[in-house]
Amino acid sequence: MKKVTNIYWRILIMAMCIIASGCSSLKPWLKPYERQNLADPIMAFSRAPISDNYFHHVFQAREGSRGAEGSAGGGCGCN
Repeated sequence: MKKVTNIYWRILIMAMCIIASGCSSLKPWLKPYERQNLADPIMAFSRAPISDNYFHHVFQAREGSRGAEGSAGGGCGCN
């Protein structure tokens, strides 16, 4: 029985060490001067974002649901 509790204590101590190592200081993945590259239009998912927004709006009005595509607007169709 003592051997089993000894294993549990070791597992508990190892888990606490792993959790405590997550509290170290994190540095951002991107530097502020590198963020301009992500804002470049070439990084967009779509080639025609305006027409995609229109098709998402039509789809939402036809289906009676919204929110899955990330577009903004109300459900009344008056946007």
